[in-house]
Amino acid sequence: MSFEVPASVRPIRGAVHAFMTERVEPAEPVLQSGGEAAAEALAELRRQAKAEGLWALGHPKELGGGGLPFLDYVYVNEVQGRSEFGQLALGTFTLQDSLMLHRYASAPQRDRFLKPLVQAEINPSFAMTEPGISSSDPTQLTTTATLEGDEWVIRGRKWFTTLASRAAYTTVMCRTEPEGTSPYLSFSMILVPTDTPGYTIVRETPVLGLDGAHCEVLYDEVRVPKDNLLGPRGHGFVIAQERLGPGRIFHCMRFLGQAQRAFDLMCARLHERTAFGEPLAAKQLLQQHVFDSYTEIQSSRLLTLHAAHKIDQGEQARVEIGVIKVAAARMLHNVIDRAIQVYGAQGLTPDTPLDHMYRHARAGRIFDGPDEVHVTTTARRVLKEYKEGRNWEFGLR
Repeated sequence: MSFEVPASVRPIRGAVHAFMTERVEPAEPVLQSGGEAAAEALAELRRQAKAEGLWALGHPKELGGGGLPFLDYVYVNEVQGRSEFGQLALGTFTLQDSLMLHRYASAPQRDRFLKPLVQAEINPSFAMTEPGISSSDPTQLTTTATLEGDEWVIRGRKWFTTLASRAAYTTVMCRTEPEGTSPYLSFSMILVPTDTPGYTIVRETPVLGLDGAHCEVLYDEVRVPKDNLLGPRGHGFVIAQERLGPGRIFHCMRFLGQAQRAFDLMCARLHERTAFGEPLAAKQLLQQHVFDSYTEIQSSRLLTLHAAHKIDQGEQARVEIGVIKVAAARMLHNVIDRAIQVYGAQGLTPDTPLDHMYRHARAGRIFDGPDEVHVTTTARRVLKEYKEGRNWEFGLR
């Protein structure tokens, strides 16, 4: 098993890398400013991506995407992750939702939601987290959906529903089954158009000062047709886990793209800046930053690609995914932090992309499950092998 970029993937990966560094990254100040100018800039990037065959590369061809196999897309996703706008510009922001609908949506649901989703004609949103409920134990979720005649009636409150204010619909995790049902078979996924009466956006919540349109949403007697159920009733957790597994691989590969960018900025700065008659690159304490960043990036990359190979072979890879979610998020935070330190006061300002990247990196240690949950579940799975008389033979895993 080799972790080098396969020769067959290098041309498309190189084209995406060029698109990111030559067009997306220079456009970041406009894209971050919001408003009409940002919308126009994003629309132009999308037009160029479609014209150049770079659009929705990870989506199946039958959905209008590029049809890259999972592992090939993993390597492309790495360079796409250099900017937070890479997914939006290249049409892969919706990939997790598109694949979820591709697997579970009915024919009417596919026509209404899936087709326009892949072409970025509409935005999706996903609602699981609730205020006052520990996200590390989603069996406590209190939002309910009751079947009344031919309609689901949804009651509850969700928050951190990304892009809800700009989305055409939200996939909502609701309790649908009676008391006494297994907690992991008590919840279902329901598709809720955001213009449905009773769907009320309470507020948008900036995260570390970043406007990512993370919304708190009230579901006040929201009624949708019973046919808006996604997949089998009571299978919400099954669908969620299938959505999150490959999604965490994609997250971690994008983390690596961000880390590469921060590493490049740091190393260039070390050669450009002088102090006390010599370049910063000659200072041993700053050389330590390079060494530590190199080892963390390379370690995280190998761990992530190993997990991706497991997923590609049809394995759940729960230990491997739990490890990379923690290791890659910590790595990204550390590498950007060192790059800021090398830039000094300038690194704290918008003069470089590092301050923006740093805030996103810190959030990465919480979304899709906080570090502590993944540490605990991973350790338990490994220890279970020893409890049952086996061991964890790394070379055979």
